[in-house]
Amino acid sequence: MNININNLVSISEANQNFSKVARMVDENGAAVILKNNKPHYVLIEYSQIEKEEIVGEMEIDEVAKKILSKHMRAFEELAK
Repeated sequence: MNININNLVSISEANQNFSKVARMVDENGAAVILKNNKPHYVLIEYSQIEKEEIVGEMEIDEVAKKILSKHMRAFEELAK
């Protein structure tokens, strides 16, 4: 997953205007929600989870950990 700087949104903005964040995901495939100016959450379409070749009945938090660990390098570069 490539992170576009235009897909970054603060947690307070996401809280106040979730429909804007949802449109971002629809248009760009993902949105990264920042907490304390650091990437904290990734919002993706549910269908994207299926594309990650999830086998069995993994819990959502396990899926999120898998996705985040796969793309951790991009998050680390944002934090610099």
